[in-house]
Amino acid sequence: MALTPVEIRHVKLRKGFRGYNLSAVDRLLADIVESFEDVWRERADLADRVEQLDTDLTRHKELEELMRTTLVSAERSSHELKDQARREADLIVAEAHAEGRSVTRRAAAERERLEAELRRIKALLRSALETVEEEKNVQGEQRGGSAQAPSEVRRLVS
Repeated sequence: MALTPVEIRHVKLRKGFRGYNLSAVDRLLADIVESFEDVWRERADLADRVEQLDTDLTRHKELEELMRTTLVSAERSSHELKDQARREADLIVAEAHAEGRSVTRRAAAERERLEAELRRIKALLRSALETVEEEKNVQGEQRGGSAQAPSEVRRLVS
């Protein structure tokens, strides 16, 4: 039977011939010891529980700090990766623009070369046509007629 401090204070022991009734005192002391042992066990259990909760709290705080640092690290890595990707994309775009300008310059140079070659070939054709016409004129005069270059050749030269 668990006794509270108030109950212990109000216990009235019967007095016998030589003082208090010995069996009543022994019973009261046994009840007090039992109550005191219960309180001490409960106190020890609560102390263990407090210690366990303190350990859990410490572990949770450590986990929280680890998660916080991990999150900060992940955010930093994310920003660094985005910045690096942006720099690489800018570099790729710049290289593509440079390559595009280079291709355009090469194409323009090739076009100029081909136009110059075409002008040279046309000049050669004109010269050859003039030579052919002169030769035909000479032969035509010798034969008594006039000769002309084919219209296809004239169209190419003009």
